[in-house]
Amino acid sequence: MLRPLLIAAVLTLCACGQQPAAPVPPAVNPPAAAATPPTPTAPSASNQTETEQARASQETGADNAHPAGSDVSLEHIAAVPADAQLPEGRWKAGTNYQPVVPAQSTSVSPGKVEVMEVFWLGCPHCYDLEPHLLAWLKKKPAYVEFVRVPVIWDSVKSAHAKLYYTLEALGRDDLFEKAFATVQQVATPLVGDSDDQTLRLQQAFAVQNGVSASDFAKAYNSFSVNSSMARALEITQRYHVDHVPFFVINGKYTTGVVEAGGEEQLMALMSDLVAAEHRQ
Repeated sequence: MLRPLLIAAVLTLCACGQQPAAPVPPAVNPPAAAATPPTPTAPSASNQTETEQARASQETGADNAHPAGSDVSLEHIAAVPADAQLPEGRWKAGTNYQPVVPAQSTSVSPGKVEVMEVFWLGCPHCYDLEPHLLAWLKKKPAYVEFVRVPVIWDSVKSAHAKLYYTLEALGRDDLFEKAFATVQQVATPLVGDSDDQTLRLQQAFAVQNGVSASDFAKAYNSFSVNSSMARALEITQRYHVDHVPFFVINGKYTTGVVEAGGEEQLMALMSDLVAAEHRQ
């Protein structure tokens, strides 16, 4: 019983920030990573402004998503081009959303608008946003194509990303919500203190849900999963992802819960951004 509790403690310390996660301790005494200050407790909703309440719904971290000299990093300019702004009204460029300069290509077909969520299975704020996002997806226009990309900041996020892409490679996208819920139950983070133990934990989860152990292992070590992992890392760096949940609209705009002012405001902002993109 001690090992899962230690793993859970590490995940809690890591929260959803960027700072590299410490390896799961082999002994009872936690390593130096335990000195990382935990995320301060947010004030009660009655004492928060709307912005403060939104910030409590989004995890931030250090700034290592901006690697020095990285060829994949984008430049965000202070002066927002006029053609990158929504019409004057509810949303303000540079405040509620950030134009991506230069705009990036997407994998969707002509006439489609891509909405990408960068997330972490272990992020409680991503999990809290999920009901709002699922409701939005049920009502989204047919021209919107939604893509999830797991963030890769450290070994724990990488382990969860590999689980996500392995399930995708197996055609078991239906297990995403179950994996999400399982990881959120802190005693079962589906990450071990070694690569082999992580594989065994994730393999056991898959077997419990109707996937054979051999099929899971084969997909886990496949070229397609490794390629997806490389792409997720590239996206994490290219878009300067420094918090999750993090959204990219059609390769042209980034936004999140804090920028929009809350979960429902984020859904409304994304609706307006995709509509503006579709009209172009």
